[in-house]
Amino acid sequence: MAALITNGVLQYEDDIDHEPAGGVTDPAPRTAALSRYPVPSPRQPVGAWGGAGVRARARAWTGKLLARRIQKRGIDLSSLTFIPERTKVPLQRHGIDPVPRLAQLRETDPVHRLRLPFAFSVYLVTGTEQVRAVLADRDSWSNDIRHLLPGAGPSSADEVGGLGFTDPPLHTRLRKIITPEFTMRRLARLEPMISTIVAQRLDALAAAGSPADLARLVSFPVPFQTICALLGLELEDRDAFARLGVQRFDATAGAAAAFGAVSAQREFLFDAVARQRVEPGPGLIGQIIRDEGDRISDVDLAGLADGVFTGGYETTAGMISLSTMVLLRDPAHAALVRDGSRADVDRVVEELLRHLSVVQMAFPRFAKHDLDLFGVPLEAGDVVLASLSGANRDPRSAGAEPEVFDPRRQPTSGHLAFGHGIHRCIGAELARMELRVVLPALLRRFPDLALAVPQQELSFRELSFVYGLDELPVRF
Repeated sequence: MAALITNGVLQYEDDIDHEPAGGVTDPAPRTAALSRYPVPSPRQPVGAWGGAGVRARARAWTGKLLARRIQKRGIDLSSLTFIPERTKVPLQRHGIDPVPRLAQLRETDPVHRLRLPFAFSVYLVTGTEQVRAVLADRDSWSNDIRHLLPGAGPSSADEVGGLGFTDPPLHTRLRKIITPEFTMRRLARLEPMISTIVAQRLDALAAAGSPADLARLVSFPVPFQTICALLGLELEDRDAFARLGVQRFDATAGAAAAFGAVSAQREFLFDAVARQRVEPGPGLIGQIIRDEGDRISDVDLAGLADGVFTGGYETTAGMISLSTMVLLRDPAHAALVRDGSRADVDRVVEELLRHLSVVQMAFPRFAKHDLDLFGVPLEAGDVVLASLSGANRDPRSAGAEPEVFDPRRQPTSGHLAFGHGIHRCIGAELARMELRVVLPALLRRFPDLALAVPQQELSFRELSFVYGLDELPVRF
């Protein structure tokens, strides 16, 4: 029955989301939810009363029921077991490239309304100018997602915490606590440790013999061990955390599965915080406890640790694997990283960050008040999904042929791989440092490194907020 309901709502959505690319044409007033989203008549069944026709009518019928239920009762993200079809576009790719539909929207409808059966409107923003404007405007937009979560349970509104879903002034206070640890000067002391971790992981790759899985042996362990050392965590079951890290960004089963993985990881971090309340450790968690004491709650501290932990390893792990794959496609690019200067490596890393955009969307933004967004009227409570991968392929900022990886590129403005504004990724410099260390070391240690399978056989993640590879077989 659950599968039938899921298919039904997707069928329903296909029926209602068919406005032309130039914008929304429905002039109906935005009053009651049902008047805004009239339930369509079922499509004519294929094959009269045959099996396909019955299934089509059943999908349409269950879609109408589910739509009415959402409109009447509201939406609880923690129990949503599907992702609406039209919201998949910014998460879909062909290999490493966003699907063509994203570029089409960017050129013709950069503030695109997604026709969904919710009591608020959702817009997908894809152009660099539009994305920057939304992410920079702290007065018009909120990141607070608690109104879409239940009041109790492991994924409750009271347990969200962290920086990503927090607004000022709490966001300002929490970010101020950890910002000093992520300055370039402070991070410089980590570089010898990162170099040691990288050397150990390359030894493990060599010991495994050719062919071997780079993702398992290098891409995941390097940022994982780095972030554990930074926070002062001892994690023995790394494989379990790796699986949870993938699951929390996986959209194939909707938000329910993702929130379940988040809850499992946060339970561990709550336990770590509780233990360090008694005996603060040498890392960032212990330092915050010593400095802040009871001024920071366990929920907020665990939320900070969770943001640093997951943002610091899953994204960088994806970047290491995908960057390696991209560099191996052109011997000149690999040679530039292997033999080039620090400036050469920096330039390649920045282009990789832009080109790959592993974090595909920013945290959702909720309109605080009625506003006009580049000619599109929005109401208080409406949601904007900002596509970072779409914005980073915008020729207005990236220059000519933005779909091409080109280390010589001179963009007109910086990329948005780490977001923008007050919620810009606090670990951006740490990620850059890890890439600057691991990529040259890998290519120097294994000068004959190559993919062990054709690129089309690689296991790219189908629907994930953080793009990546589950495996990267290489030979050397």
